[in-house]
Amino acid sequence: MVVRKITDKILSVGTIDWDRRIFDNLIPLPEGTSYNSFLIRGKEKTALIDTVDPVHEEEFITNLVKAGCDRIDAIIINHAEQDHSGSLPVILELFPGAKVYCTEKCKDLLSSLLDVPPSRIEIVKTGDSLNLGGISLQFIEYPWVHWPETMVTYCPEEKILFSCDLFGSHLATSSLYMDDPCRTEILAKRYYAEIMMPFRNSIKQYLAKIQEMDIAIIAPSHGPLLNNPQWILEKYVDWTSDSVRNTVLIPYVSMHGSTERMVRIFTDFLMERGIGVRPFNLTGGDSGLLALELVDTATVVFATPTVLFGPHPEMVTAAYLANLVKPKTRYASIIGSFGWGGKTVETLKSMIPHIKAELLSPVYIQGAPDEKSRADLLALAEAIAEKHTSDPLIS
Repeated sequence: MVVRKITDKILSVGTIDWDRRIFDNLIPLPEGTSYNSFLIRGKEKTALIDTVDPVHEEEFITNLVKAGCDRIDAIIINHAEQDHSGSLPVILELFPGAKVYCTEKCKDLLSSLLDVPPSRIEIVKTGDSLNLGGISLQFIEYPWVHWPETMVTYCPEEKILFSCDLFGSHLATSSLYMDDPCRTEILAKRYYAEIMMPFRNSIKQYLAKIQEMDIAIIAPSHGPLLNNPQWILEKYVDWTSDSVRNTVLIPYVSMHGSTERMVRIFTDFLMERGIGVRPFNLTGGDSGLLALELVDTATVVFATPTVLFGPHPEMVTAAYLANLVKPKTRYASIIGSFGWGGKTVETLKSMIPHIKAELLSPVYIQGAPDEKSRADLLALAEAIAEKHTSDPLIS
């Protein structure tokens, strides 16, 4: 691993996880990730912002040695989750004089997750600051930007915002800064979809405050640093807004082909009406890509067969995850096929209470699609087209 210079007083000492392919045994990582940590040297004190996942603590310590770090006075923990704080116990052991600076809720979490002694922790609040000598750190609590204890740290002298998970991306790259906006946008949007979207309304209120700050660099906890802060701020303003795109997302699974045929018919009807469509086959699908599509789609239509008495298990998982991320989707419906009975429509409706969308009449049929079901699918497509045309939040 390498130590990289951000400014004369600030170094990047985190690690890159090139080969990690899943996070929390849930989130796919097609391009790996990084665990960003930053060493800030003042004339009087040295501070460390965040640590790394404990799997990488040996590399992390090596980086600190390479950086010539012989003292750490303050360890800033913006967030207690272990990919940020997991190496904290070993750092506290190596630097017995170091104090941990975090929010009150973070203190409780560090105690329960990592058994960090309360005596090593200094609680900070919004407006508090730490003077290192010629350079300082300001703390701002941002609860429910992912976890309730989250905060961000700002260095006014260098105009750097250490934004924790906010504005991050799961990307292993040799570049310290974003050098491929198209690639970074996709991964940053995917990261937002998987982790930040459930807290859209909280993030919205913080964005206005961040835009008022004098920021030259945003340094998130994952992915490359952003030396064009306005770029990512504009993306987040868009993603957290109430506006959606003129598209329909159709997560689907099929057993004997009937539901898939309905999806194909329905897709054609929507396309003929000038609506963007994304059929998403859940079998072997990437849940991160599904979340990505949910960020700003106007309508989601769940398409599933009935298995025994309810929806296919793949659809149960997809609907559960969609409900967790709380997309700003405006309209929703259900299509699919059953053999002899069941309560698939009722079950699916009950699974998505956090999708605050208007539910349009389902098209749920017995067996394969026939002329009547084609007519019903056409009616649903026309209803969606009418909604999309008249809704001012759809562009």
